[in-house]
Amino acid sequence: MAASIETLLQSPILAGAMARSGKTADVVDGVKPSLVVEPGTAEELAALLAWASRERLSVVFRGGGTRLAWGRPPQPIDVMISTRALNRVLAHADADLTATVEAGATLDEVNAALGRCRQWLPIDGPDGATVGGAIATNDAGPLRHRYGTPRDLMIGVQLALADGRLIKAGGNVVKNVAGYDLGKLVSGSFGSLAAIVTATFKLLPMPVAFHTLIATFRTGDAAARAAAALNDSQLEPIASEIHAVHSRHDAPPYRLLVRFAGTRTTAASQSAQARTVIGSGELLESEAEAAAWRRYVARSAGSADTIVRISWLPANLPKVLGLVEELGRTNRGVELIGRAAVGAGLVRIEGDVESQAAIVEQLRRSDLVAHATVRDAPLAVKQQVDTWGQLGASGALASRVKRALDPAGILNAGRGPI
Repeated sequence: MAASIETLLQSPILAGAMARSGKTADVVDGVKPSLVVEPGTAEELAALLAWASRERLSVVFRGGGTRLAWGRPPQPIDVMISTRALNRVLAHADADLTATVEAGATLDEVNAALGRCRQWLPIDGPDGATVGGAIATNDAGPLRHRYGTPRDLMIGVQLALADGRLIKAGGNVVKNVAGYDLGKLVSGSFGSLAAIVTATFKLLPMPVAFHTLIATFRTGDAAARAAAALNDSQLEPIASEIHAVHSRHDAPPYRLLVRFAGTRTTAASQSAQARTVIGSGELLESEAEAAAWRRYVARSAGSADTIVRISWLPANLPKVLGLVEELGRTNRGVELIGRAAVGAGLVRIEGDVESQAAIVEQLRRSDLVAHATVRDAPLAVKQQVDTWGQLGASGALASRVKRALDPAGILNAGRGPI
């Protein structure tokens, strides 16, 4: 391996790239990559993948590193490829509401550039999250209620395949159906099929103002009824979140957070109407409103806790809240952070390793939960429960796709999902 690294460091394909040995800060679930490379162009990235395929070297991609711990514990990582040098907004057709950006650009950087034309890309992400990471995980937060996932907003993509080819699919305008939809294929693939180089998105006009209603409830049924009443109304929130916390504290365990955006008048009017529909709640705007959402979204971040991504039928929300409450009776540290009208969200589990692993298995056995994927967890928990669970027939199909795109099996060091 040392000779191969030395050969790579001297290779002309890295003339404009940064390359160094792995450091402690690069460790993924206890595994340090042998080499970290930051290519400066799409061609350098593609050439690097071709080299890794020839040498049978395992590769893990890194953008902002905010989701690097997601997935199974890795096998040895030979090369970690950072996309942070690929961070430009390549094209912004403001009249068409589309933009093409490189995968290493952070969501904040992209929206700062788009904001000069009063437009934005409405994708949630932790501070430092990149476009490529958002697509690779298809991770979506509260804004999913109105705008969908990264997969839904993407209309074109450029990929670097494991054999070194650069390919494109989709286009630069919304009404474009050219080619196979590779964007949807790589969304949620966690870097196991190809490297995302650029993506083209449809954009939205940037709202002038945001207003939020936060209502608290003592019972899950009351919270679910309020969520259903809002969903049945003519109101159009950009986020509708159900937050259930079962802990040792005596605060009301259920909250409904409903966010509206638009002009100052429409956002204020809709939030006030929402309070009328629900019958109670606190109205927030300006910095207090933004701060409340920052605190709420921070609950989705990992630490010593296990965070499980689940989905359910929206009509089953009352039963799902009941399930979470039942789990909270045995482990006083269970929390649901969910999209109330979508039927998707996160369960955060505190406690010792055995308790966290046991609740993951309980969620997977429940008929109310369609999928229960361990999004983030301590290594000790991952060693007890598989991150992805049983993939079934879809897993077999996905494995065939991976063999076609990555025949040497170099991508993602066994972290999955395929």
